[in-house]
Amino acid sequence: MELRQLGYFVAVVEEKNFTRAAARLHLTQPGLSSQIRRLERELGQPLLERGTRTVTPTPVGAAVLPHARAAIESAELVARTVDEFTGLLRGRVRLGFVSGAAGEIVDLARVLAEFHRDHPGVAIGLTEHTSEEMVAAVRHGQLDIAVIGLDGAELDPGLGVDVVLETPIVAAVAADGASRAAIGLAELAGHRLICLPPGTGIRGVFDRACATAGLTPEIAYEAATPALLLQLAAHGLGTAVVPGLSEADAAAAGVRALRVTDPELRGSLALIWRRGRPGNPATAVLLGRLRTAFGRDGG
Repeated sequence: MELRQLGYFVAVVEEKNFTRAAARLHLTQPGLSSQIRRLERELGQPLLERGTRTVTPTPVGAAVLPHARAAIESAELVARTVDEFTGLLRGRVRLGFVSGAAGEIVDLARVLAEFHRDHPGVAIGLTEHTSEEMVAAVRHGQLDIAVIGLDGAELDPGLGVDVVLETPIVAAVAADGASRAAIGLAELAGHRLICLPPGTGIRGVFDRACATAGLTPEIAYEAATPALLLQLAAHGLGTAVVPGLSEADAAAAGVRALRVTDPELRGSLALIWRRGRPGNPATAVLLGRLRTAFGRDGG
């Protein structure tokens, strides 16, 4: 029994006529009839009732029909999957990212441009939200991949997680506002603070640490990007709680970065995706590109 014979059988059933089925399949009518008879001999049962005007499946043929269709569909899926993984990718990938990940940490535009060049048949949807919103979106299938900040809470075990960056969390003050190198969490909580909004990874780590220590910080300003937090701190409007800065970056922003101690706080950036569900091959390929861009291709 060959797959093409099952296809011939399905075509005859759908057309209810050998001549029309042969035209659809680009075969001669005698050739098609011969292939169907061969299939019936191999199975040991007649599959078709051959009337003078119409052809209908026998009871055995009716029982075989859904399995024949399933076999044909499975073969098509195999071929499609191979095509997708050999450069003929199609479909859509929905990617979410936190502010700052699209340029300050990795050149996301370049990664996406190279992916589009190699796979022009794949549409890419981009969205920017808080980490908390994107975790929910990936879990519910509204996003395929997200770049998020981890806040220390346990994630749904159904999500794949790849930590791509770890950084200390620092307190940034105006360049002329401090000469020391560190500040304790309890003292920091007493400052007028400039923070990322709730739902972001850095804010979540900071809030959890304060709650554990029984501290209630005063949040004077909130802004969506670390760059804006630094600008506000540079103008003396408060102390910004931000990801770690090099001395050169701090100087360029007009701030001084103080290590947070007692306890030391750390932020993490991660790629997340759904585990154990039928995957779009385009999603797997873009995920690999992102891991490479973040320097995680060997991990």
